Amino acid sequence: MTLTVTLREADLVRPLPKGYVQCRACAHYCAIPEGGSGKCGVRRNLGGRLYLVTYGKAAALHLDPVEKKPLYHFHPGEGILSVGTVGCNLFCAFCQNWPISQFREFRVSPEGHLDRPIGEDWPPKRLVAEAEALGVRLLAYTYNEPAVWIEYAHDTARLAKARGMKNVFVTSGFETKEAWDYIRPHLDAANVDLKGFTEKFYREVCGARLKPVLESLEHLLASGVWVEVTTLLLEGYNDSDEEVRAMARFLKGLSPDIPWHLTAAHPDYRMLHLRPTRHATLVRAHAIAKEEGLRFVYVGNVLDEERSSTYCPDCGRLLLRRRGFRVEALWKTPGVCPGCGRRVPGVWTW
Repeated sequence: MTLTVTLREADLVRPLPKGYVQCRACAHYCAIPEGGSGKCGVRRNLGGRLYLVTYGKAAALHLDPVEKKPLYHFHPGEGILSVGTVGCNLFCAFCQNWPISQFREFRVSPEGHLDRPIGEDWPPKRLVAEAEALGVRLLAYTYNEPAVWIEYAHDTARLAKARGMKNVFVTSGFETKEAWDYIRPHLDAANVDLKGFTEKFYREVCGARLKPVLESLEHLLASGVWVEVTTLLLEGYNDSDEEVRAMARFLKGLSPDIPWHLTAAHPDYRMLHLRPTRHATLVRAHAIAKEEGLRFVYVGNVLDEERSSTYCPDCGRLLLRRRGFRVEALWKTPGVCPGCGRRVPGVWTW
C-alpha cells in the first residue's frame, strides 16, 4: 500500500465564511473548518477547499454474488464486483464492517502524503478494467457508506456505465437530494438500510437521523432507481411488533412491490453483548410484513429456503429458489410467472 493519495476536490460543497466549507454529500451537512474533516473523517478542508482524501483507495474489494448485497430482484445469479473505502458518516454500534468504516484517525498533507496506509490503489479505470477481466457486468459501492466517497464512486460508475455495466449503491440512505441527483445518471439500483423506525434508535445507536433516510427512499423510487430495503433486526432494539409493522406500512405506502430483507444480526463492534437474532424473530417479522401487504419479503443471514425464495404474488408459484446465495430460476421468461403470466417487478434482463 502506497502512502500517497490523489486528492479529489469535492463536487458537493458550499463555501462558508472564515475559511469554512459545507459538505453537501450527506444529511449531516458538516460545516468544516480549515484543517478539519467531516464526521466521516475522509472529506477534509485543506486550504479552504473540500477534498475527498480516499479517492482511488479501496480498503475492500471482493467478487460477490449479487444476492449478497442483498439484491434479489436485480439480475439474480450474477457476480458483482464490490468496493469500499475507509470512513463513514454513521457510527452504528453494531457495524459489521467497523474496521474500515470506523477508521478515521489518519493524517494527510495538502500534497496527498499519508501517515499510514488506508487502502490499495484502485483508481476508477483500474476498477472497471478489473470487472471486465473478471467477466462481471455489475459494480457495487458498499462496505462503508458510498456517500462519503461519492466522487470516487461517481467517476467509477460513469466509466462503468460507458462500458455497458450497471452500478449499485449499498447505502444507509443518509445522502442529500443533491448527492442522489449527482450519482443518478450512472446509478441502476440501490439497497437501502432502514435501520429502525424511531429517531431515538437512529440518534443513540447510529449517530444519525431517520427522516433523511425516509426522504431518500421516496426520492430514489421517484427517480426510477431499482430499490430494495434491508433491516438488520437487533433483538430488544428495533424488532418489536409495533416497529416492524410501522416500517412495513411505510414501505407499503411507497410501493407494495419493494423487496424487504429482514436479516439476522450477530454481536459485533460495540454491541458484543447483543444476542444473535433468533430465526423465530425473523419469521415473526416476516409474517407481520406480509400481513401489511408487502408482496416480496425475505429472511436473510440464516438458512431459510422458504422465506428467501421468490413466489408469484398472484398464484403463489415458486419462481426463484434460493439456498444461501445460490439461486435457481424456475421461469422460462425472466420476470414472468409461468403459471399465470404475471410480470414480477425487478430488473431481470439487460
